[in-house]
Amino acid sequence: MSIDTLGLREQKKRETRQAISHHATQLFLVHGFDGTTIADIAATARVAKMTVTNYFPRKEDLAFGHLEAFVSGLADAVAGRPAGESALGAVRRAYIEALERRDPMIGFTDRDFAHMIADSPTLVARLRDLHDQREHALATQLTTEHTANAKRAGALEHVAAVEDHGAFDHAGAVEHTGGIKGVGDRKLIENAKQAEVGAKAEAGAGTGAEAGTGAEAGAGTGVRVGSRGAIDGRGRGGVVGEELIARAVAAQLAAADRLLFRELQSRVLAGQSADEIATALTETAHHVFDLLELAVGTYAIR
Repeated sequence: MSIDTLGLREQKKRETRQAISHHATQLFLVHGFDGTTIADIAATARVAKMTVTNYFPRKEDLAFGHLEAFVSGLADAVAGRPAGESALGAVRRAYIEALERRDPMIGFTDRDFAHMIADSPTLVARLRDLHDQREHALATQLTTEHTANAKRAGALEHVAAVEDHGAFDHAGAVEHTGGIKGVGDRKLIENAKQAEVGAKAEAGAGTGAEAGTGAEAGAGTGVRVGSRGAIDGRGRGGVVGEELIARAVAAQLAAADRLLFRELQSRVLAGQSADEIATALTETAHHVFDLLELAVGTYAIR
C-alpha cells in the first residue's frame, strides 16, 4: 500500500470522526446529552452505530474534543519550560497565554455548550475525571524529571569521587618515591605525619562534641533528614518521598487550574463575553498563582 493511499485513509478517518462529533454536538444542544442516543447520532451522521462506538468508545467523549491534549496540558507546559523557570511559573505562563488566545482547553466556549455540560451529571462527572487525569499526568512529569535529575547527580558524584581517589593515589605515590631520596627527607615526612596525628588527636574532643550535638539533634532533625533524602533521591525512602512531594505539588497546581476552569465556566453561563472573562480572569489567575509562590514557587526550577 502506497504512502498516498495511507494518507488518504487517515484523512478519511479524521473527516468521519469530525463529522460524527459535529452531528453529536448538534443533537446534544437540541435534545440534551442524556436525551440523545448513539442510534440518533449514527442516523444523523449516516454511519453505523458500531462506527460511532469505534471512534468514540464512551458517549461522553463525543461532547469533549481533543481529550489527549487536555489531559496532557499541564504536563506539557512543565515539560516545555525554559531554563530558570519553575513548574509553577510554567503553569502560570501557559494559563495566561491560553487566556490571551481564548483557548477552549481552559473553558472558553459558547453559553449553550456550557449549559449542556452543566445540565448533565454524566458530563460533569466525566469532566471531573478528565481533570483528575490532567493532575496525574502532571505528577508523572514532575516525578520523571526528579528521577532523571537524581540519576544525573549520582553519576556526577561518582565521577567526582573517582577523580578525588585518583588524586589521593597520585599524592601517595609522590610521597613514596620522593621520600626515599635521603634520610633527611624521610625524617621530614615522619615529623609531618606525627604532627598530623597530633592535630587529629587534639581535634578528637571537638569532633566528639560535634558528634554528640548531632546525636542530640537527631530526634529534632529526623523529618529534615527524611526531606533531604526525598530531595536528593537517595535510598528507597527518598524516592518514595519525592514521589509524594511531586504528587503534592501537582495537586496544588491542578487545584488552581481546576478552580480557574470552573470560574471561567461560571462566567460563560452568566453571559459574559470572552473579552470580559479574559480581563477578569487574568487578574484573578495572577492572585491565585501568587498565593502558591510561597509553597511551591521554587520547586522544579529547570
